[in-house]
Amino acid sequence: MSDKQTPENAVDYKATLNLPHTEFAMKANLAVREAKWLEEWYADNIYQQIRESRIGKKKYVLHDGPPYANGQIHLGHAVNKVLKDIIIKSRVLDGFDAPYVPGWDCHGLPIELKVEEKVGKVGVKVDASTFRKACREYAYSQVELQKKDFVRMGVFGDWDNPYLTMNFKQEADIVRSLGAIAKAGHIEPGLKPVNWCMDCGSALAEAEVEYEDKKSDAIDVGFSVVDLKDLSTRLAVDVQDATDIVIWTTTPWTLPANQAVALHAEIDYQLVQVTTERGTQNFILAKDLVESAIERYKLENPVVLADFKGAAIENLLLQHPLLTDRQVPVILGEHVIATSGTGAVHTAPGHGVDDYKVGLQYNLKVDNPVGGNGVYLPTAPIFAGEHIYKANPQIIEALGAVGRLWAHQPIKHSYPHCWRHKTPIIFRATPQWFISMDANGLRQNALKAIKNDIEFVPDWGQSRIQSMIEGRPDWCISRQRTWGVPIPFFVHKDTNALHPRTPELIEEVAKLIEQEGIDGWYNREASEFIGADAEQYNAVRDTLDVWFDSGTTHYAVLRERDDLQDPADLYLEGSDQHRGWFQSSLLTSIAINERAPYKGLLTHGFVVDEKGRKMSKSLGNIITPQDIIKDMGADGLRFWIASADYRYEMTAGKEIFSRASDGYRRIRNTLRFLLANLNGFKPSTDALPVDQLIALDQYILQRAAEVQKTIQQAYEEMNFHIVTNALTNFCINDLGGFYLDIIKDRQYTTKADSQARHSAQTALYHIVQAFVRWISPILSFTAQEAWPLIPEQTGKYVFTAEWYDIPTASTANLLSEADWQTLISVKSAVNKQIEAARNAKLIGSNLSAKVELWADEALQTLLNQLADELRFVLITSQVIVHPYAEQGESTDLAGLRVQVSAADGEKCVRCWHVLPDVNTHVGHAGLCARCIINVTGGGEVRKYA
Repeated sequence: MSDKQTPENAVDYKATLNLPHTEFAMKANLAVREAKWLEEWYADNIYQQIRESRIGKKKYVLHDGPPYANGQIHLGHAVNKVLKDIIIKSRVLDGFDAPYVPGWDCHGLPIELKVEEKVGKVGVKVDASTFRKACREYAYSQVELQKKDFVRMGVFGDWDNPYLTMNFKQEADIVRSLGAIAKAGHIEPGLKPVNWCMDCGSALAEAEVEYEDKKSDAIDVGFSVVDLKDLSTRLAVDVQDATDIVIWTTTPWTLPANQAVALHAEIDYQLVQVTTERGTQNFILAKDLVESAIERYKLENPVVLADFKGAAIENLLLQHPLLTDRQVPVILGEHVIATSGTGAVHTAPGHGVDDYKVGLQYNLKVDNPVGGNGVYLPTAPIFAGEHIYKANPQIIEALGAVGRLWAHQPIKHSYPHCWRHKTPIIFRATPQWFISMDANGLRQNALKAIKNDIEFVPDWGQSRIQSMIEGRPDWCISRQRTWGVPIPFFVHKDTNALHPRTPELIEEVAKLIEQEGIDGWYNREASEFIGADAEQYNAVRDTLDVWFDSGTTHYAVLRERDDLQDPADLYLEGSDQHRGWFQSSLLTSIAINERAPYKGLLTHGFVVDEKGRKMSKSLGNIITPQDIIKDMGADGLRFWIASADYRYEMTAGKEIFSRASDGYRRIRNTLRFLLANLNGFKPSTDALPVDQLIALDQYILQRAAEVQKTIQQAYEEMNFHIVTNALTNFCINDLGGFYLDIIKDRQYTTKADSQARHSAQTALYHIVQAFVRWISPILSFTAQEAWPLIPEQTGKYVFTAEWYDIPTASTANLLSEADWQTLISVKSAVNKQIEAARNAKLIGSNLSAKVELWADEALQTLLNQLADELRFVLITSQVIVHPYAEQGESTDLAGLRVQVSAADGEKCVRCWHVLPDVNTHVGHAGLCARCIINVTGGGEVRKYA
């Protein structure tokens, strides 16, 4: 029976709908609001609240590798700090007491150079004490500059009490760690070749050297055999002609320091005869290199006079090609190869590590005729006062003049450069202090720890640091600088022995530094420490390598702070730190404690642009974290970092950030929907037991529980890109693409306090409780924004919460996971046919459709379990299920055919379903029976499965 109404007595049925309330939930302009939240959080001492929430819990310590206190942070800094923050926050979710103490590396040359620009050089315009004071002030300013940006990214930590390598107490403990390593027998003085930067005027650590292409003069130089009879006897051949053992080198300037020529004992060599413009000449060359060498010398038709192993001519005397008063021996070395050059190596122990090592075996002189500025010393045998690079062409000319230059060819090759000045370095023997790798088993024990005691993420980090430890030379820990922690040793003027009271003196100096800083050492005379002994001892005025400063933070920070512990659970830095902080920390801890300072080592890659290039000013491709935050907010930056696989190079660029922004918005909008649909819901009175939920709601909770397992495991294994994938897939597929679309009708049209609506809201409540926790380590601002909007929320901050226990129904009350996957496949097949019908103008919206399904027996049984609920799952007005027959359109799902047509009846003005009973109910014009119950009755009740 129809019951039409006039406009005068029409009812506004839209007012009876339960539309979501969004005006209070999660507003826009996130970037601006983030900064305000930070002010509130830090005024509330959020870090301390987190710590107090975990008192008595098991500790998890991620030790912060200190960035250098110089210059504004870049994108690599952002990646590093955000990854650490994600780990810390996820461990807090796990229930751990996970403190985070940030730190800074504050001594060293870059700060000196900046201060020199302002106040001038020490001894020229300013005294050392004033200069160090200016360095300290500059470092403090840089710490504050960087700290501001780290805090802005939402990184939580003890920012009011960071560790600084220039803190007086830490400077003192660095000195104490030096004493502990010396006491363990690992430190020794030596005249050894070190990486030397002529611009720095100082030795460099291995980690301060980078390799770039350089153009060099490659020359083949002949060292003439002094005694041909001796050679004839050794080779059992009559040698009459002048004979040269030829070396190949790219550093002609090192020839004045030559002390030997090295061959390999087991390499095959040949004595070959050739005809030159000067007559017959013999060469000794590696057999495999004869052809290429003779071609390089522009000679032809070599005649082989003898074949022999390198060992056959050990100690054979050769004439130095430039110094007539110097004869040098043939020696044997394992470093010699026969893949390039000549198979004979010019050996200058003062200018090369391999040369130095083999020289020790033969007691060769460690001769260094070159000063720290690259100029030959006055005592140099030749070219005194000449810079080595200016001397290079003169040396080449001199070799040609005496007939010992057999080839000269400029080449471009990879060569070590100073990481600060970007200029080529040299190897130069100077009096330095070293941590010996082998004298007391340091290398062996470090390799043992790498193999047995450390977990590497990713696992290739193990082989990387292992190979570096295996091949590294002794660690030169001394520097000739002003701004640095001292090496407070007293060395005997004649014997070079340390003062017998060294352990006690180290502690005396450390206590003084605790009170006055490093000036406590530098501003005092030796006699104030050792009295009359100062006449026989010199005070060392070198500073420590800054890698020693940061490398001993396990001793000076982890051991000293009550909120931390040694060893740490994790060290996390970029892949370059296998040569740097990872290695210096490992070696110093092995030396002091005979164990590693970390249980785990995580390595992240570098940031590159969309073309795979490093970020650099010259390329104009630098993207700053500050700019990203202005555009996307800190959470946008954090989401990009988390979604990248940090084990490899991380690509940054407009397209990449756009994708990250889309992913973030999907998560944020999903969260807004969840919260908006919980308006008015009171969990304490409205939540239903899970076993009483509608099966669809039970299913989505089961899915959420499974997603949570994936997310928890990914956080535990530090696979954050898996977390972001799981989040976005859950939002797109499980929620947005399925569940949320289906429950909109139930949420909006059923009675506000109905079982049907409360069932959905109960599920949404449990999901949002879990969801906010899922995102909190990564999207910290968004998570905390949502946290107080959850109905009846307890606890002020999500950051003090632990994982939410998502309730799931008993198996007896659930359709199986397989059943729901089948239903999702049915829905997908139906949607394709609805879209085809819409394109053919047969229907308008989904709710204007009638769907007929022809299903096989198993599928029909499943579909019939849903009864009338099936139309809500398929989001159509009418669904009819038939036994399988060759009717309708075939689908991709076996045993299912579909036909879509216009639904029968009229459109309900309230729920928009098209049904035959609309406008047939007296007093309820335009409504369907279901809406009448929801408006005027007790509300619909749904029961199935």
